[in-house]
Amino acid sequence: MSASDVAKSGQTSRIQFAFTDEQEQFRAAIRRFLQEKSPSTTVRRLMETAEGYDPEIWRQLSEQLALPGIHIPEQYGGAGFGMVELCIVMEESGRALLCAPYFSTAVLATNAILNAGTDAQKASLLPDLASGARLATLAVTEPNGQWDPRAIELVATPAADGFLLNGAKSYVVDGHVADLLVVAGRVRGTTGDEGLALFTVRADTSGVERRLLESMDPTRKLARIDFHDAHAQPLGTVNGGATALARTLDQAAIALANEMVGGAQTLFDAAVNYTKMRVQFGRTIGSFQAIKHKCADMLLDLELAKSAAYYAAQAAAADDPEWLALACLAKASASEIYLRIAIDCIQLHGGIGFTWDNDTHLWFKRAKSSEVFLGQPNYHRELLMQRWGV
Repeated sequence: MSASDVAKSGQTSRIQFAFTDEQEQFRAAIRRFLQEKSPSTTVRRLMETAEGYDPEIWRQLSEQLALPGIHIPEQYGGAGFGMVELCIVMEESGRALLCAPYFSTAVLATNAILNAGTDAQKASLLPDLASGARLATLAVTEPNGQWDPRAIELVATPAADGFLLNGAKSYVVDGHVADLLVVAGRVRGTTGDEGLALFTVRADTSGVERRLLESMDPTRKLARIDFHDAHAQPLGTVNGGATALARTLDQAAIALANEMVGGAQTLFDAAVNYTKMRVQFGRTIGSFQAIKHKCADMLLDLELAKSAAYYAAQAAAADDPEWLALACLAKASASEIYLRIAIDCIQLHGGIGFTWDNDTHLWFKRAKSSEVFLGQPNYHRELLMQRWGV
């Protein structure tokens, strides 16, 4: 369903979980590309590098499919599609475990600029992101590990030409390779939502120190960034950052939920295929009733996660009043289900599922890292209740 079709309905309850023929063709093209460019052998090679991605594959992804700018308006050099198409890309990248700075650039940084930037800033920053010529990321979380924007402590002090940033950001996706940093900070002396703002900082600016972090999931690189009187420009208005940041994080939660759905599908397919191949006591283990029940439970979980993720994406595309709550629902649901399917997949593989040579551990680690990224399920359930007025 296109965003315009969703918008015409006027109600979330009337949204249907059906993609258009054009969207399915778009999905098929992405899947063919990723099957060729991101097999598990490539994933294993790239996750061992410090950069974590292949610039040539990124160039092809940008030039042949125009994926970095899929949801950027045409006036800023993008394709002009919406949240549904962006989430299709995310689902397919999760299925293939794509090692590329897509989530950081196309989802986090781009949406932050779209939500907070002035027309002039969008015209200046977005074309290079849309073409893939420039990498960017959003720095929100600090060493305390909290995703609640009200916990931000990085201080922005007015200067002659902009602001000076002092503080630290951690768990910044692709922060070590990004050319442009969108940084969440607050004006000195403010608390809560008051004084929150987004700032743009060139990564090579004096006073910016970046360090790659060791993490459980080597397929998604995280960095710590320290700011020592680093010169920055406000993105939009200084006092309008809280709303823009919250919207950006909700959009990211939906995109990540769809990515997790793609990864869960890969693990489910791997588990089912293995049970059809593995023979025990003269029969394939998939013929045993207990295994059938386990696979049925996995399928049910997967379909529930898909429903929540697709529902949230289409509601966001239509700007439905409930989409903010649905973002929390999708993230919480997909987080738990992805990890549960990952655990079940490894168990169904038996002893081989725990070995380095088997690929299931790659998606298991992504499932665990995605569970906590942008906030754990309990955090999103609490936020969901608040948004529902409970």
